[in-house]
Amino acid sequence: MELVFDGHNDVLLRLWRSRAAGLDPIREFIGGCREGHIDAPRAKAGGLAGGLCAIYIPSLRDFTLKEPDANGHYVTPLEAPLERPISLDIGLQMAAIALQLDQAGGWRLCRSTADIRSALDDGVFAAVLHMEGCEPIDADLAALDVFHAAGLRSLGPVWSRHNIFGHGVPFAFPMSPDTGPGLTEAGFELVRACNRLGILIDLAHITEKGFWDVADTSDQPLIASHSNAHALTPVARNLTDRQLDAIRERKGLVGLNYAVTMLREDSRDDSHTPLSDMVRHVDYLVDRMGIDCVALGSDFDGATIPAAIGDAAGNQKLVAALRSAGYADDDLKKICRENWLRVLGQAWHE
Repeated sequence: MELVFDGHNDVLLRLWRSRAAGLDPIREFIGGCREGHIDAPRAKAGGLAGGLCAIYIPSLRDFTLKEPDANGHYVTPLEAPLERPISLDIGLQMAAIALQLDQAGGWRLCRSTADIRSALDDGVFAAVLHMEGCEPIDADLAALDVFHAAGLRSLGPVWSRHNIFGHGVPFAFPMSPDTGPGLTEAGFELVRACNRLGILIDLAHITEKGFWDVADTSDQPLIASHSNAHALTPVARNLTDRQLDAIRERKGLVGLNYAVTMLREDSRDDSHTPLSDMVRHVDYLVDRMGIDCVALGSDFDGATIPAAIGDAAGNQKLVAALRSAGYADDDLKKICRENWLRVLGQAWHE
């Protein structure tokens, strides 16, 4: 079994919603449940040994993609910006769940690559605290220091909505990621603070202008934790060849997103999506950037994924498909975990 360190999941959102429904999220993760994609038993069964676990503040209404028109095209309006007080409350509640899971032995909250490797060796899920959209953070960045002290080691300035730090891309097909402005002045300060603190900056949801703003400001490798190739699936969330070339030049990486809308040629939200679509994107990314710049970023618990994988327990089916497509053991080690560990170590000043 090839152990996987995954670049993005939304398990904290799912567990936060479970707590709001009166359930025990710690017991659900450790003992297993029928909901969502990730818990400890299913992760172990599928070789999902760890990953970046997102604090993501949900919108005021349930998010759904807009129905496609007769041509299969759609543009989902951007969600309205969120108020900071409620965002901070929810962000702290999710961070608390992450800390409680660490204290209960359900996973190990990791702050260094040495922590990650130790957890992998011990067979404990290696969780890295990530923030997807920085609505809980204030413009003067005081809360950033608090979240960093609690274990935050990765963040994306925006989700697919605007905030005080920058602008996000809509969920739309077909559409370029060049959909609007990039970072605000507060966003530039956020990037500089992350460089100082050793917090990885994730470009997965930001506009193309924002991508280049971060590239011009950050001293880190360029990272898109859960994105695919725009040339194959032209949704606004995917990356253009020019962006992929910049990631290669900075020795960053792209984590393959399992979301079917970002894999399929028609971008349909259809779980009956073959594993060959996933291999097709990996092949393209490897051909464009090289084997050292490609990893996995599943979006488990945050998207519709291929039924052939199902949940974390099915993760090795992708590994098997890649092996069948000609990827050697050394290639798979890089894609499954070593490339992530390399860029995390660089961002974290190790």
